[in-house]
Amino acid sequence: MSKKQKRVLIRILISGILFAAGEVLLAIDLNPFGKAGAFAFFLIPYLIVGGDILLEAVKNILRGQIFDENFLMVVATVGAFAVGEYPEGVAVMLFYQIGELFQGYAVNASRKSISTLMDIRPDYANIEVDGVLRQVDPEEISVGDIIVVKPGERIPLDGIVKDGVSSVDTSALTGESMPRDLKVGSEALSGCINLNGVLSIRVEKEFGESTVSKILDLVENASSKKAKAENFITKFARYYTPIVVICAALLAIVPPLLIKDALFTDWVQRALIFLVVSCPCALVISIPLGFFGGIGGASKCGVLVKGSNYLEVLAKTGIIVFDKTGTLTKGNFKVAQIYPSQGAAFTENEVLHFAAAAENYSDHPISVSLKEAYGKKIDPKLLENVEEIPGHGVKAIVNGKKVYVGNAKLMELCSVEYEKKSVVGTLVYVAVEESYAGCIVIADEIKADSADAIIKLKNSGIKRTIMLTGDSKNVGQMVGKQLGLDEVYTELLPTGKVSQLEELLKQRKQYGNLAFVGDGINDAPVLAQADVGIAMGGLGSDAAIEAADIVIMDDRPSKIVTAIKISRKTLQIVKQNIVLALGVKGIVLLMGAFGLATMWEAVFADVGVSVLAILNAMRALNVSKYQG
Repeated sequence: MSKKQKRVLIRILISGILFAAGEVLLAIDLNPFGKAGAFAFFLIPYLIVGGDILLEAVKNILRGQIFDENFLMVVATVGAFAVGEYPEGVAVMLFYQIGELFQGYAVNASRKSISTLMDIRPDYANIEVDGVLRQVDPEEISVGDIIVVKPGERIPLDGIVKDGVSSVDTSALTGESMPRDLKVGSEALSGCINLNGVLSIRVEKEFGESTVSKILDLVENASSKKAKAENFITKFARYYTPIVVICAALLAIVPPLLIKDALFTDWVQRALIFLVVSCPCALVISIPLGFFGGIGGASKCGVLVKGSNYLEVLAKTGIIVFDKTGTLTKGNFKVAQIYPSQGAAFTENEVLHFAAAAENYSDHPISVSLKEAYGKKIDPKLLENVEEIPGHGVKAIVNGKKVYVGNAKLMELCSVEYEKKSVVGTLVYVAVEESYAGCIVIADEIKADSADAIIKLKNSGIKRTIMLTGDSKNVGQMVGKQLGLDEVYTELLPTGKVSQLEELLKQRKQYGNLAFVGDGINDAPVLAQADVGIAMGGLGSDAAIEAADIVIMDDRPSKIVTAIKISRKTLQIVKQNIVLALGVKGIVLLMGAFGLATMWEAVFADVGVSVLAILNAMRALNVSKYQG
C-alpha cells in the first residue's frame, strides 16, 4: 500500500469512527443541540473523508471540466445535507472513498505482475578494463565488447558465451521455471539471471536492440491498444455524466410542478438518489481493470499481449493457422534413418562416416546434422579435393576413396546407379568409388507438445486447425497426419501463404476469427494479415516481437491454448461486470424515481457494485491453473 493510500485509509478510519459515534448518539436520542448539532457533528467526518473530493470538484469546475464523478459525489452529498440527511451524506462519501481505495489496491495488484517483467531491466554491465571489472551502463556497451556476468547477476545484453559454463533462469522472460544451461558458443539473452558459474559473453546487439529492450517496449505500450469495450466506456463516460445531471435536475423540478400535492423535498431526495446510483465508477474502473488483469495474467504464463484489443479478438477465434518449421516443429534437422545399399559392404556407421567426412567443411544445417549424428572428430588429413556442387551436394576424396554425398541429382550427374527411396524427409545419397553406398534420411523434429496442443485447441472449441508450409507435400502431410491437423497446404511460397490466408479469412463468418501462428520472420506478411498474429520463438527472435500481436516466449504451442483460455476468461469477466453494473443500477434507478429506494440502497448500487466489479476483475489475474 502506498503512502497516499495509507493516508486515505487513516482518514476513512477516523471518519468511520465519528460516523458510527454519530449514528449511536442519534439512535439513543442523545443530541442536546438539535438539528444544528447533528449537522455540525456529521460535517466533521464528511470533511475529513471527502475534503479532497470537494477540492477536486471545485478545481475541475474552475478548469471548465465540470461533469465528472467528483462533481456527482459532491452534488449528491451536499444535497443530502441540504435536505437534512446528514448520515446518508457522510455514508455516500465514506463508501465512495472505500471504493476508491479498493480500486487503487486492485490496480496495484494488476501492475505487480507487469512490473515483474519490468524488473528484467538490467542496472549495469561488467566490463573488464586493464584486468579490472568496471560496472557501466548497458547502453554504453558496444557490439563486440566482452562482458562478464557473475552468479546472481542479470545478463544485461544479448551475446554469445565465449568462456564459462552456467545455468540461467529464464522465467522472467518465458514463465518457464526450468533453468537453461549455457556453455561456450551458446546464445545468452538479456534479462535472464545467471545462477552459478561466471560467464564471459561477447555482445552481439546494442542495448536498444536487445531482447530485454524490445520486451519492455512491448509491455510499456500494451495499455495504449484498447479493446472495443474499453473504447466504448471511454466515450460513454464523456456523455453519460452531463446527461445524468440533466435528468436528475428534471426529476427534482418537473414532477412537483406537474403533480398535485408533490413536495419539492421528496423529489429533490429522489434526484439525489438518482445521482448517487448513476455514478459510472463500476463501469469506468472495472472494464479496463479486467483487461489489464488479463494482460498481466498472460505475462505470468510467458505470453506477451500487445493490447487488450488482441485479447478480445483471440477470445472469439475459431480458426488457427500454423506455419510448420519453428512453430509445430523444432526447425532442428536430425538424422532419422540410414539405409545402407542392398548387398553393399557398408554398415550404417560407415555410410554416415563417409557423409560426415565429405561434409566436414560445410556449415549447412544438413551438414551439421550429419556431423552431429556421426559424433566423432573428422581428421582433416583424410580429406582431399573437396568440391561443393551447388544444388547437388559435395564430392571429395576421403581416405583415398572418391565419395559423393548429395541428392538424387548428384547421383544422376555422376552416373551412379542408386536405390531411389520414397520416404518422408530430406534424402542424402552416398556413393563410394562410384558405387552406391546408402541413403541417409534427415527430418525435422516435431515439438514435444505440438500434438497435445492441437488436441487441447479442438477440445477448447477451435473449429479448424490448418497448416501452411513451403515444405514438400510428403513432409507436410506426414506432419499434419501425426498432429491431427484438419487441413494441410504444402509447397507454398510466402506469396502463396498470403493468398491461401485470404481465402481462409473469407470463412470468418462461419467459423470465427482467424489466428495465424508463425515464427515471425518469413511469416511477417501473414502475421500482419490475420485477425491476430501469434509469434512463436519470441525468445531471441527480433522479428517475432515486432511483427506479432501476441508473443509466446518459450516456443511451446500449448501456450496458445493458455492464451485463448485467459482471453475468454477476461472477456467473460468484463461482460459480467457490464451486466452487473447496468443491471443493479437500472433497478435501483427505477426504484429511486418511484420513491422506493433509500440513499443507503443508492450507496450499494454505486459503491457496492463498484467493489464487487473490482473484485471480479481481479480474478483475471489469477492464472495459477494455466501455469506449468
